[in-house]
Order: sequence, then structure tokens, then C-alpha cells
Amino acid sequence: MAISLVTQYLPYVDELFSTESKKSLLTNQDLSWTGAHTIKVYKVTTASMNDYGRSGPAAGEWSRYGQVQGLDATTEEFTLTKDRSFTFAIDKLDKDETGGQLAAASALARQVREVVIPEVDTYVYGVMTAGAGQKPAAVALTADNIYTEIIKASNALDNEEVPETGRVIVVTPDVYLLMKQCKDIIMETDIGNDLRLKGVISNLDGANVIKVPKKRLPADFGFMVAHPVACVAPTKLEDYKTHQDPPGISGELVEGRICYDAFVLENKAQAIYYQAVTVASK
Repeated sequence: MAISLVTQYLPYVDELFSTESKKSLLTNQDLSWTGAHTIKVYKVTTASMNDYGRSGPAAGEWSRYGQVQGLDATTEEFTLTKDRSFTFAIDKLDKDETGGQLAAASALARQVREVVIPEVDTYVYGVMTAGAGQKPAAVALTADNIYTEIIKASNALDNEEVPETGRVIVVTPDVYLLMKQCKDIIMETDIGNDLRLKGVISNLDGANVIKVPKKRLPADFGFMVAHPVACVAPTKLEDYKTHQDPPGISGELVEGRICYDAFVLENKAQAIYYQAVTVASK
């Protein structure tokens, strides 16, 4: 006797895991590209200090204040380079015959969550590590030396007079595991809910600690200590839309465009300390 068993499709989609972006904690929006594709920022030098000539100008000088100096005013140029887009169509019958699971709104949200955000994050972290002003030699990170390496980074930023408030330590899940195993590290986990919502998981020596998936970071990433003043990460345009029954399509057409970039300011590059790891510690 043959029996045909029932196959049932549930109103559920097996979504991929995805992590929300944390780049807002590491970057700033201090510069504006409104009405422009390229902007220039001035860098102005300062004058040196002199011994005041109380008894009169020194030989060859006419002022008791010293030799009059000029100031240089050079510029940095920042041009937006990332103008990215996507599009896909959902047939009207495909939507109907999948129980509505193949719908424009949910598909668009999925695209942003699983494709757009990871791409932007990967690019921004790559720019920050490449433009870091402090890059010591690669080391093998262990539970025994991780705290020493992190306080070296804090010390390096202190010596460059980087503001102490607002610093962020970026680690991979593997490095965070080493931090938890280190007997010398006592992390403050009593973090405010507003910071937790942004992705801060703890605080170490006054710096917020955030954990970023390894696949969004350079292959040799160990950790990074950075202050958000160093990197500006503009998103000039973020445009997503759906069209119902556009010409040539029976169903929904989804389109998206995002124009973004990231730039490390030359005079603030020292506010980024990037520690790469050796192959043995990956």
C-alpha cells in the first residue's frame, strides 16, 4: 500500500546571522559633503617659542619677540569613492506561492542587514587599520601578554596627547576570549544600556571594548585602540525603494544605492593604534 505523506512549508525563513554595525563608536561625522563630491580641509602650522629680548632685539632681529615666522596652510583632499548599488525583482506569483515569505520589504531589510552593513563596516575598518598612525610589529597574542599589549597601546596614545575620554578598543571574538582568560584583566561590565545597544560589551582602563566579527576585519587583525576624532566616515546618500509593477515586471522591483567612504585625518592618525597578529596567533 502506497501512502503519500504531507510536506508542509512553514511561514519561517532560515535567516543568516548578522551583527549590527558598531562603526559609529569609532568614527565621526564632523565633515560635510553636502553639495560637493570632494572637500578640502586646511592644516595650519604654528610658530616656535622664543626667549623674549627684554634688553632689546637680538642681532639681526627688529622685534624683542624674536624672528617673525610665517604659517603654512596646506590642505587635505577627500573625495568620495564608494558609490554602490543593488537591485532585484520579486515576481508576483513567487511572492504568492511562497506564502508571502518572498516579499519586497523583508527582502530589502535582509539585503541591508546581511550585505550592505557588512560591506561598509569591512571597508571602514580596512581604512582605519591602513591609515593607523601607530603600527607596532606583529605579535602572537596570548592570555599572558594581551593586557601588556593593550596598555602599550594606551600608553602610546597618551604620549601623543590623544584625548582619554572616548577611546575604543576593538577586538575579535578570539582576542576577547584571551582577555577573559587573562588573570591581569579586570573588565568593568556595568555598562549603561545606551552603550550596550551600540555594541559596547565592557570597559577596560577607561576605554570601551567592542567585539567585531573576524570576517569584517583584516586577516591579521589583533586589536585596535582608536579615538573617533581620527576617522571621518560619511554616508552621503542612502536610498532604498520598492516599485510595484514597474514596466517590464509583474511584481516588485527593489533598488538600493549607498554612497559612503572613510578617511583618516593626517594630523589625527596617531589616535589609531593597530596591533597586527602573527600567523601563529590567528
